[in-house]
Amino acid sequence: MNVDWFDFHLPEELIAQTPLADRTASRLLALNKRTGEIGHHRFTDLENYLREGDVLVLNDTRVIPARLMGMKSDTGAKVELLLLKQIGEKRWEALAKPAKKLKIGSSIAFGDDGKGNALLRGVVEEEGEMGGRTIRFEYDGIFQELLDRLGEMPLPPYIKERLEERERYQTVYSKHAGSAAAPTAGLHFTEAFLQKLQSKGVKLAYVTLHVGLGTFRPMSVEHVEDHEMHAEYYELDEQNAAIINEAKRSGARIIAVGTTSSRTLETVAARFEGKPIEACSGWTSIFIYPGYAFKLVDALLTNFHLPKSTLVMLVSALAGRDRVMRAYEEAIAREYRFFSFGDAMFIY
Repeated sequence: MNVDWFDFHLPEELIAQTPLADRTASRLLALNKRTGEIGHHRFTDLENYLREGDVLVLNDTRVIPARLMGMKSDTGAKVELLLLKQIGEKRWEALAKPAKKLKIGSSIAFGDDGKGNALLRGVVEEEGEMGGRTIRFEYDGIFQELLDRLGEMPLPPYIKERLEERERYQTVYSKHAGSAAAPTAGLHFTEAFLQKLQSKGVKLAYVTLHVGLGTFRPMSVEHVEDHEMHAEYYELDEQNAAIINEAKRSGARIIAVGTTSSRTLETVAARFEGKPIEACSGWTSIFIYPGYAFKLVDALLTNFHLPKSTLVMLVSALAGRDRVMRAYEEAIAREYRFFSFGDAMFIY
């Protein structure tokens, strides 16, 4: 399967640079995965597509201020690190920029304590591919507090505008810190709208998947089957597993909010091979593309994704490539807002 089959032209002006003042004010494109029928709505019209007993599965990961700006201790050259995942005590996997300046043994200083000393120091322990580095940090105090003080929110490279309020790149239900990017489909929800859906009989369940390296790396292969996803950590607890199992037993729909929730659900489903799922955790590198048969996910709420991305391929696996490409064409013609701060799409 050729990666180019998932390409499309997107005018740059349709890339949303800032979030809307009201989270629920975005637009919603609804796509029937069986008929290809397309509807155009406001996000709050999602309520009309949901039924009593449906379960919305939300990823409650929380984005850490993972972008660190520092300088090489020996030359003073400016460098940037994007922390992706913690791999041991004081050790992190990161993306470095410019990576060529950071060889094994390089020392990087971050911040200043007012006496000419760095608040945080990192040493390169390993070099990986495509700018990847393993960094060992040295510091006094609590790392998370230093990160909150020194770090910036890791907005994707296609967003050029400065984010005025950090919480707008967090979902209102974010809980477990660890992501290098937000599960952006969930950014459309407010607490009030979630409560309104619950009053209608819609149930909420939560999974955790910490978004990591795969989000930031473009596909570099010609054929879809040759791409390898990087592993990301996930968790599902007993209470939420029970909510999902009850929904499946009763014939209700499991609606994933975002591709991260989808990947977590399908990873868990494969782990239990058709049996009721249980509380579990681990690392997933599942890659979902057309030809994949979904085991748990019945419907999906998602944003509009980058051309030739693994996310477009996942969406196409659920609704069919041709239907998704037609829906994207229509969204572009109607000037929907794309990517992280853009509009939403509901596939049912």
